[in-house]
Amino acid sequence: MSARTSKVSTLRDAIATHVTDGMTVALEGFGHLIPFAAGHEIIRQGRRDLTLCRMTPDILSDQMLAAGCVSKLVASFFASGSAGSLYEIRRRLEQADPEPLEVEEYSHYGMYCRYQAGASRLPFFPLRSYVGSDLPRVNDRIRAVQSPYGEGEVYVVPALNPDVTIIHAQRADEYGNTQLWGITGAQQEAAYAAGTVIVTVEEIVPTEVVRSDPNRTLVPAHAVDAVVAVPHGAHPSYAQGYYDRDSAFYREWTPISRDRDAIRRWVQEEIVDQPDHAAYLERVGRDRLDGLQVAPRPAETVDYGRKRL
Repeated sequence: MSARTSKVSTLRDAIATHVTDGMTVALEGFGHLIPFAAGHEIIRQGRRDLTLCRMTPDILSDQMLAAGCVSKLVASFFASGSAGSLYEIRRRLEQADPEPLEVEEYSHYGMYCRYQAGASRLPFFPLRSYVGSDLPRVNDRIRAVQSPYGEGEVYVVPALNPDVTIIHAQRADEYGNTQLWGITGAQQEAAYAAGTVIVTVEEIVPTEVVRSDPNRTLVPAHAVDAVVAVPHGAHPSYAQGYYDRDSAFYREWTPISRDRDAIRRWVQEEIVDQPDHAAYLERVGRDRLDGLQVAPRPAETVDYGRKRL
Protein backbone atom coordinates (compact mmCIF):
# COMPACT_ATOMS: atom_id res chain seq x y z
CA MET A 1 0.00 0.00 0.00
CA SER A 2 1.08 3.57 -0.59
CA ALA A 3 2.13 5.69 2.35
CA ARG A 4 -0.75 7.98 1.34
CA THR A 5 -3.38 5.24 1.48
CA SER A 6 -5.62 5.07 4.53
CA LYS A 7 -4.68 1.99 6.54
CA VAL A 8 -7.40 2.28 9.18
CA SER A 9 -8.81 -1.11 10.12
CA THR A 10 -10.74 -2.80 12.87
CA LEU A 11 -8.74 -4.92 15.28
CA ARG A 12 -10.67 -8.02 14.27
CA ASP A 13 -9.90 -7.48 10.58
CA ALA A 14 -6.25 -6.58 11.15
CA ILE A 15 -5.56 -9.79 13.06
CA ALA A 16 -7.67 -11.93 10.71
CA THR A 17 -5.85 -10.54 7.68
CA HIS A 18 -2.27 -10.50 8.91
CA VAL A 19 -1.83 -13.15 11.63
CA THR A 20 -2.11 -16.82 10.73
CA ASP A 21 -1.20 -20.08 12.47
CA GLY A 22 2.49 -20.93 12.64
CA MET A 23 3.75 -17.36 12.25
CA THR A 24 6.52 -15.65 14.19
CA VAL A 25 4.83 -12.70 15.88
CA ALA A 26 6.51 -9.91 17.86
CA LEU A 27 4.38 -8.07 20.43
CA GLU A 28 6.55 -5.23 21.63
CA GLY A 29 6.18 -2.45 24.17
CA PHE A 30 8.61 -1.91 27.03
CA GLY A 31 7.07 -1.23 30.43
CA HIS A 32 4.17 0.64 28.89
CA LEU A 33 2.34 0.56 25.55
CA ILE A 34 2.17 -3.23 25.72
CA PRO A 35 -0.27 -4.36 22.98
CA PHE A 36 -2.63 -6.31 25.24
CA ALA A 37 -5.73 -5.68 23.11
CA ALA A 38 -4.03 -7.11 20.02
CA GLY A 39 -2.81 -10.14 21.96
CA HIS A 40 -6.33 -10.71 23.26
CA GLU A 41 -7.72 -10.57 19.73
CA ILE A 42 -5.19 -13.22 18.67
CA ILE A 43 -6.57 -15.35 21.51
CA ARG A 44 -10.18 -14.73 20.45
CA GLN A 45 -9.42 -15.78 16.91
CA GLY A 46 -7.86 -19.02 18.12
CA ARG A 47 -4.45 -18.70 16.48
CA ARG A 48 -2.16 -21.65 17.11
CA ASP A 49 1.50 -22.68 16.93
CA LEU A 50 2.83 -19.13 17.10
CA THR A 51 6.40 -18.22 17.91
CA LEU A 52 5.97 -15.27 20.28
CA CYS A 53 8.80 -12.73 20.43
CA ARG A 54 8.70 -10.44 23.44
CA MET A 55 11.19 -8.48 25.49
CA THR A 56 10.09 -9.15 29.06
CA PRO A 57 7.43 -11.80 28.56
CA ASP A 58 4.78 -10.79 31.03
CA ILE A 59 1.09 -11.29 31.80
CA LEU A 60 0.23 -11.13 28.10
CA SER A 61 2.60 -14.01 27.37
CA ASP A 62 1.09 -15.99 30.26
CA GLN A 63 -2.39 -15.41 28.84
CA MET A 64 -1.49 -16.39 25.28
CA LEU A 65 0.19 -19.56 26.52
CA ALA A 66 -2.83 -20.50 28.63
CA ALA A 67 -5.02 -19.94 25.57
CA GLY A 68 -2.94 -22.42 23.55
CA CYS A 69 -1.70 -19.86 21.01
CA VAL A 70 2.06 -20.20 21.53
CA SER A 71 4.39 -23.14 20.92
CA LYS A 72 7.70 -21.25 21.16
CA LEU A 73 8.82 -18.21 23.14
CA VAL A 74 11.74 -16.00 22.07
CA ALA A 75 12.28 -13.62 24.95
CA SER A 76 14.36 -11.89 27.60
CA PHE A 77 13.84 -11.34 31.34
CA PHE A 78 10.75 -13.30 32.39
CA ALA A 79 8.74 -11.16 34.81
CA SER A 80 5.22 -10.06 35.67
CA GLY A 81 5.93 -6.38 35.92
CA SER A 82 7.77 -6.84 39.26
CA ALA A 83 4.48 -8.05 40.77
CA GLY A 84 5.02 -11.80 40.95
CA SER A 85 5.82 -14.88 38.95
CA LEU A 86 4.42 -16.08 35.63
CA TYR A 87 3.13 -19.47 36.64
CA GLU A 88 1.81 -20.61 33.27
CA ILE A 89 5.28 -20.14 31.81
CA ARG A 90 6.80 -21.83 34.85
CA ARG A 91 4.51 -24.83 34.54
CA ARG A 92 5.56 -25.28 30.92
CA LEU A 93 9.27 -24.93 31.66
CA GLU A 94 9.51 -26.76 34.97
CA GLN A 95 6.90 -29.50 34.56
CA ALA A 96 6.01 -29.56 30.82
CA ASP A 97 2.42 -29.02 31.99
CA PRO A 98 0.25 -29.30 29.96
CA GLU A 99 3.02 -29.60 27.36
CA PRO A 100 6.63 -28.50 26.95
CA LEU A 101 7.46 -24.99 25.80
CA GLU A 102 10.39 -24.28 23.52
CA VAL A 103 12.25 -21.22 24.75
CA GLU A 104 15.02 -19.19 23.14
CA GLU A 105 16.35 -16.82 25.80
CA TYR A 106 18.44 -13.69 25.36
CA SER A 107 19.29 -10.62 27.40
CA HIS A 108 17.32 -7.44 26.75
CA TYR A 109 20.19 -6.07 24.73
CA GLY A 110 20.53 -9.35 22.87
CA MET A 111 16.89 -9.15 21.79
CA TYR A 112 17.30 -5.52 20.81
CA CYS A 113 20.36 -6.40 18.73
CA ARG A 114 18.43 -9.19 17.00
CA TYR A 115 15.74 -6.70 15.98
CA GLN A 116 18.41 -4.20 14.94
CA ALA A 117 20.07 -6.79 12.71
CA GLY A 118 16.70 -7.76 11.28
CA ALA A 119 15.80 -4.14 10.58
CA SER A 120 19.16 -3.57 8.88
CA ARG A 121 18.87 -6.83 6.93
CA LEU A 122 22.12 -8.03 8.48
CA PRO A 123 22.66 -11.73 9.24
CA PHE A 124 23.77 -11.12 12.83
CA PHE A 125 24.77 -8.44 15.32
CA PRO A 126 27.91 -8.38 17.51
CA LEU A 127 27.88 -7.51 21.20
CA ARG A 128 30.20 -7.93 24.19
CA SER A 129 27.70 -8.27 27.00
CA TYR A 130 27.61 -12.09 27.05
CA VAL A 131 31.16 -12.39 28.36
CA GLY A 132 30.89 -14.27 31.67
CA SER A 133 27.19 -15.02 31.12
CA ASP A 134 25.56 -18.46 31.30
CA LEU A 135 23.21 -17.66 28.40
CA PRO A 136 25.56 -18.90 25.64
CA ARG A 137 25.55 -22.30 27.35
CA VAL A 138 21.74 -22.57 27.26
CA ASN A 139 21.21 -20.93 23.88
CA ASP A 140 23.44 -22.22 21.09
CA ARG A 141 22.26 -19.42 18.79
CA ILE A 142 24.46 -17.05 20.81
CA ARG A 143 27.87 -17.70 19.33
CA ALA A 144 31.42 -16.50 19.86
CA VAL A 145 33.42 -15.33 16.84
CA GLN A 146 36.80 -13.74 16.31
CA SER A 147 36.72 -10.07 15.45
CA PRO A 148 37.99 -9.55 11.89
CA TYR A 149 39.85 -6.49 13.21
CA GLY A 150 42.05 -8.44 15.59
CA GLU A 151 40.33 -7.35 18.80
CA GLY A 152 39.70 -10.84 20.12
CA GLU A 153 36.46 -12.70 20.63
CA VAL A 154 32.98 -11.20 20.52
CA TYR A 155 29.53 -12.75 20.72
CA VAL A 156 26.95 -12.50 17.96
CA VAL A 157 23.18 -13.01 17.88
CA PRO A 158 21.19 -13.87 14.75
CA ALA A 159 18.87 -11.41 13.04
CA LEU A 160 15.22 -11.58 14.04
CA ASN A 161 12.68 -10.95 11.26
CA PRO A 162 9.16 -11.58 12.57
CA ASP A 163 6.41 -12.33 10.11
CA VAL A 164 4.34 -9.73 11.95
CA THR A 165 5.19 -7.08 14.52
CA ILE A 166 2.40 -5.53 16.58
CA ILE A 167 2.94 -2.43 18.70
CA HIS A 168 0.70 -0.06 20.64
CA ALA A 169 1.29 3.70 20.59
CA GLN A 170 -0.33 6.91 21.71
CA ARG A 171 -1.40 8.16 18.30
CA ALA A 172 -1.14 7.82 14.53
CA ASP A 173 -2.74 9.35 11.50
CA GLU A 174 -4.88 7.35 9.09
CA TYR A 175 -1.86 6.53 6.94
CA GLY A 176 0.01 4.89 9.82
CA ASN A 177 2.50 7.60 10.78
CA THR A 178 2.87 6.46 14.38
CA GLN A 179 3.96 8.62 17.29
CA LEU A 180 4.91 7.50 20.78
CA TRP A 181 6.61 9.03 23.78
CA GLY A 182 7.70 8.00 27.23
CA ILE A 183 9.73 4.80 27.50
CA THR A 184 10.59 3.43 24.09
CA GLY A 185 11.93 -0.08 23.79
CA ALA A 186 12.51 -1.90 20.52
CA GLN A 187 9.26 -0.90 18.79
CA GLN A 188 10.90 0.91 15.91
CA GLU A 189 13.48 -1.81 15.26
CA ALA A 190 10.91 -4.60 15.62
CA ALA A 191 8.66 -2.85 13.12
CA TYR A 192 11.36 -2.39 10.50
CA ALA A 193 12.50 -5.99 10.99
CA ALA A 194 9.05 -7.43 10.26
CA GLY A 195 7.31 -8.45 7.07
CA THR A 196 4.03 -6.89 8.27
CA VAL A 197 3.30 -4.25 10.91
CA ILE A 198 0.05 -3.69 12.82
CA VAL A 199 -0.18 -0.60 14.99
CA THR A 200 -2.87 -0.09 17.62
CA VAL A 201 -3.21 3.40 19.05
CA GLU A 202 -5.09 5.31 21.67
CA GLU A 203 -6.35 7.67 18.99
CA ILE A 204 -6.14 8.39 15.28
CA VAL A 205 -5.38 12.07 14.72
CA PRO A 206 -5.26 14.34 11.66
CA THR A 207 -2.01 14.27 9.71
CA GLU A 208 -1.50 17.93 10.61
CA VAL A 209 -1.08 16.91 14.27
CA VAL A 210 1.63 14.42 13.34
CA ARG A 211 3.39 16.95 11.12
CA SER A 212 3.39 19.52 13.91
CA ASP A 213 5.83 17.37 15.91
CA PRO A 214 7.58 15.05 13.41
CA ASN A 215 10.33 13.85 15.76
CA ARG A 216 7.77 11.78 17.67
CA THR A 217 7.05 9.69 14.56
CA LEU A 218 9.08 6.58 15.36
CA VAL A 219 7.29 4.31 12.89
CA PRO A 220 6.36 6.10 9.65
CA ALA A 221 3.55 5.21 7.29
CA HIS A 222 5.65 3.29 4.79
CA ALA A 223 6.42 0.67 7.44
CA VAL A 224 2.80 0.17 8.58
CA ASP A 225 0.21 -2.15 7.07
CA ALA A 226 -2.75 -1.55 9.40
CA VAL A 227 -3.58 1.06 12.03
CA VAL A 228 -6.34 0.52 14.56
CA ALA A 229 -7.83 2.88 17.14
CA VAL A 230 -8.06 0.93 20.41
CA PRO A 231 -8.52 3.17 23.46
CA HIS A 232 -7.04 1.55 26.55
CA GLY A 233 -5.40 -0.93 24.20
CA ALA A 234 -2.45 -1.35 26.57
CA HIS A 235 -4.45 -2.18 29.72
CA PRO A 236 -3.35 -3.34 32.29
CA SER A 237 -0.05 -1.71 31.32
CA TYR A 238 -0.07 2.04 30.78
CA ALA A 239 0.10 4.59 28.00
CA GLN A 240 2.17 7.61 28.98
CA GLY A 241 -0.06 10.67 29.10
CA TYR A 242 -3.31 8.71 28.71
CA TYR A 243 -3.69 6.39 31.73
CA ASP A 244 -1.66 4.82 34.48
CA ARG A 245 -0.64 1.24 35.07
CA ASP A 246 -3.28 -0.94 36.69
CA SER A 247 -0.97 -2.16 39.43
CA ALA A 248 -3.82 -3.91 41.25
CA PHE A 249 -4.39 -6.07 38.17
CA TYR A 250 -0.74 -7.15 38.20
CA ARG A 251 -1.02 -8.11 41.86
CA GLU A 252 -4.24 -9.99 41.20
CA TRP A 253 -2.63 -11.96 38.40
CA THR A 254 -0.34 -14.01 40.65
CA PRO A 255 -3.05 -16.17 42.28
CA ILE A 256 -4.84 -16.51 38.93
CA SER A 257 -1.68 -17.61 37.16
CA ARG A 258 -0.68 -19.98 39.96
CA ASP A 259 -3.85 -22.04 39.52
CA ARG A 260 -3.83 -24.06 36.28
CA ASP A 261 -7.64 -24.12 36.05
CA ALA A 262 -8.14 -20.54 37.21
CA ILE A 263 -5.98 -19.03 34.47
CA ARG A 264 -7.81 -20.98 31.77
CA ARG A 265 -11.16 -19.97 33.22
CA TRP A 266 -10.04 -16.33 33.32
CA VAL A 267 -8.88 -16.39 29.69
CA GLN A 268 -12.15 -18.00 28.61
CA GLU A 269 -14.43 -15.65 30.53
CA GLU A 270 -12.56 -12.36 30.18
CA ILE A 271 -11.20 -12.71 26.64
CA VAL A 272 -12.63 -15.55 24.56
CA ASP A 273 -16.24 -15.04 25.64
CA GLN A 274 -16.07 -11.28 25.00
CA PRO A 275 -16.74 -10.10 21.43
CA ASP A 276 -14.08 -7.38 21.40
CA HIS A 277 -11.81 -5.14 23.46
CA ALA A 278 -14.66 -2.78 24.36
CA ALA A 279 -16.48 -5.68 26.01
CA TYR A 280 -13.28 -6.62 27.86
CA LEU A 281 -13.07 -3.06 29.19
CA GLU A 282 -16.69 -3.27 30.37
CA ARG A 283 -15.66 -6.30 32.42
CA VAL A 284 -12.74 -4.33 33.86
CA GLY A 285 -15.23 -1.65 34.90
CA ARG A 286 -15.58 2.05 34.21
CA ASP A 287 -14.81 3.04 37.80
CA ARG A 288 -11.55 1.14 37.70
CA LEU A 289 -10.53 2.64 34.38
CA ASP A 290 -11.48 6.13 35.55
CA GLY A 291 -9.21 5.61 38.54
CA LEU A 292 -6.27 5.13 36.17
CA GLN A 293 -6.69 8.48 34.42
CA VAL A 294 -3.76 10.88 34.71
CA ALA A 295 -3.57 14.63 35.10
CA PRO A 296 -2.18 16.72 32.21
CA ARG A 297 1.53 17.40 32.13
CA PRO A 298 2.28 18.94 28.72
CA ALA A 299 5.83 19.10 27.43
CA GLU A 300 7.25 22.49 26.55
CA THR A 301 6.57 23.42 22.95
CA VAL A 302 9.35 23.60 20.38
CA ASP A 303 9.63 25.84 17.36
CA TYR A 304 10.54 23.94 14.19
CA GLY A 305 10.63 27.14 12.18
CA ARG A 306 9.42 27.61 8.63
CA LYS A 307 10.83 29.17 5.51
CA ARG A 308 10.01 32.87 5.14
CA LEU A 309 7.85 33.50 2.10
